[in-house]
Amino acid sequence: MTPRPATKGWCPGAYRPMASGDGLIVRVRPLLARLTADQALGLCAAALAHGSGLIDLTSRANLQLRGVTADRHPALIDDLWALGLLDADPALESRRSILVAPLWQDGDETQRMATALVARLAGLPPLPAKFGFAIDAGPAPVLGRAPADIRVERGVSGGLILRADGSALGCATTAKDAAGAILTLARWFAETGGSVSGRMARHLAAHPLPDAFRPAEAPAAPGALPRPGETRPGPVFGAAFGRIDAGALARLICDSGAKALRVTPARSFVLEGGTAVSGHGFIAQPDDPLLRVDACPGAPFCPSATVETRALARRLAALVRGSLHVSGCAKGCARAQAADITLTGRDGAFDLVRGGGAWDAATIPGIAPANLPAVLGAP
Repeated sequence: MTPRPATKGWCPGAYRPMASGDGLIVRVRPLLARLTADQALGLCAAALAHGSGLIDLTSRANLQLRGVTADRHPALIDDLWALGLLDADPALESRRSILVAPLWQDGDETQRMATALVARLAGLPPLPAKFGFAIDAGPAPVLGRAPADIRVERGVSGGLILRADGSALGCATTAKDAAGAILTLARWFAETGGSVSGRMARHLAAHPLPDAFRPAEAPAAPGALPRPGETRPGPVFGAAFGRIDAGALARLICDSGAKALRVTPARSFVLEGGTAVSGHGFIAQPDDPLLRVDACPGAPFCPSATVETRALARRLAALVRGSLHVSGCAKGCARAQAADITLTGRDGAFDLVRGGGAWDAATIPGIAPANLPAVLGAP
């Protein structure tokens, strides 16, 4: 396959937003991917007051407010601070890239380890902006496909292992020792030139792990991230392409009676303590075909795109039995893995790739958007 083109070398934050075709993108990294109901409602109000009212869910279980204008950004920061959604230190805010298994419970190992790691973030060395961590201590790992460079997860023996991304095996650890071990491994990455490769998996290709982290145990068989439906904490709802209307989310939170909102890396959220309600425009069924579709914002929201993507993806979702990726350009920002069908925008048309990524050679090049339903619907 063709190497994937480079994307931006940093992620937007709250203090350091990213310019896009519809204004500034401001990323919020909630602790343990959880917002209380008051925080979530306040975030929706801030998105409407200072931006376009659109919120994106990311693959790192963060929320991104879109369409923020430069003159409204300071007021937005004030609102986020008042809601308790910001670190006082911008450097620490940018380091809080910690994924957690979304169905954690109070006092369990996932919560304890993630909280301990947050408390020690100041001890991390300088790391690439996209470098992240996954705390996945449930009975089966569910974050294996989510982006992270250092993982703590359940091993085949039933205990915890610490695994460098890119290594098939990990070394034994405990909930008490995990945060310290993560910092030590992160320091090794930095001291051995990890900033050049940018990510742990690429770094391991040229730098074997030190003896203290020599892998010895495989992860347990993977589990699945929660799909729309009922879970122990509360109902799960999906958001098509990760895009949320802030007003609709606020109404759903209020109508469900939820106490909190948890974000998952699968463009969905859990309404903790809430009841399932319908009619708000979110995905409520686990077999909805939109759950198999990834699509970036496309034109006019992204300056790299020459095609509209998401309205087209909705029309095509039911025509593809497997996974579908509709990408505005060859960078493939919405999906890092191959899809059964990938449609890559180029000069106003689409290249179709079977079993590959947006950056791979086309199986069928230059298809006009209007002709795609016929192409995909053909036997």
